[in-house]
Amino acid sequence: MIGYYVHHQGKGHLHRAQCIARHTRIPVTALSSLPRPAGWNGDWIRLPLDTAAADADPVVGGTDTAGADPTAHGRLHWVPRHHAGLRSRTAAVAAWIERAAPALFVSDVSVEVAVLARLMGVPVVVSAMRGDRSDAAHRLAYDLADALLAPWPEALPEPGWPQEWRAKTEHTGAFSRHDRRPRPDAGSRTEGSVAGREVLLMLGAGGAEVTAADLCTAAEATPGWNWTVLGGPGGWSDDPWPLLCRADVVVTHAGQNAVAECAAARVPAVVVPQSRPHGEQHATARALAAGGLATVREHWPEPRDWPGLLDEAVRVGGERWCLWAPGDGAERAARLLDRLALPGGGADPGARPRPRTVSLSRADGSGTCALR
Repeated sequence: MIGYYVHHQGKGHLHRAQCIARHTRIPVTALSSLPRPAGWNGDWIRLPLDTAAADADPVVGGTDTAGADPTAHGRLHWVPRHHAGLRSRTAAVAAWIERAAPALFVSDVSVEVAVLARLMGVPVVVSAMRGDRSDAAHRLAYDLADALLAPWPEALPEPGWPQEWRAKTEHTGAFSRHDRRPRPDAGSRTEGSVAGREVLLMLGAGGAEVTAADLCTAAEATPGWNWTVLGGPGGWSDDPWPLLCRADVVVTHAGQNAVAECAAARVPAVVVPQSRPHGEQHATARALAAGGLATVREHWPEPRDWPGLLDEAVRVGGERWCLWAPGDGAERAARLLDRLALPGGGADPGARPRPRTVSLSRADGSGTCALR
């Protein structure tokens, strides 16, 4: 049995877990505050939330957790004293580990849950994230992990990682629920749409800094483009694949899942990172710019800049996305988990897959790109 902690912020952690669990040979039990998603085949342990300050016990002053040392003097991320939700959540995870005796535990992503599992003697895989993870809490989780799962290519590493982290990292490349999914018929691209080129703006479910006024001014500055908005002030779709495939350009933040879905569709993209803890999205954007994979801007562009940006994205194209997301990342992650969960499992450098060569389609029909 493999235990898999799924963080409840946004949709990316859930989508990664679903992708990987479809390919593991060993059963996976998810532990999360999210409701059980449709199509999940294993067990699903619903955890109480630990985020509401109202859960704090009166002994520490009612709802004020600011004085409850939530970081344990800077060594962890969220362990406020006398917090009822935290206590119940931790107890639920520990009770499941004691009952199920999992062979492996995956944390995506919580330092505290990773530490708890390892304290109970369970080997741990930590889902790595870009950005500055040099704080004491992240160092603890990454140091104790038996393996780090990095959903980006080894050719575009996260700078500054110590050698001991790199040595136990499995770089899978990005992956998403849309990998290898057939594209809609070409005729559906223009069905129901007006004349002009298509922009899909994806803001996701993890919070957005872009306002409705920002969108209106961008659309007004690009009269030859039709804008569709998902997330934020726009609508929501549980299946954006048809819109991704129809778009001439996608404008998105730099969350791992959003970028992976753009890559799966091989669609030209303008990436504007949003503020996240540890500079995660800005680090991802820098890697995309370094690889020449997308048109990147550090801040939401001025209206006058949008026509040139969209044209630039079209020129960059989407062919180089194969460097970021070769299409088999979920299978590679699943093989790692199966290997570590087997009796006698552990990091086996000899079992690392050989470099892959994938076809890179260009206008002249030539070219390949090699990646690990």
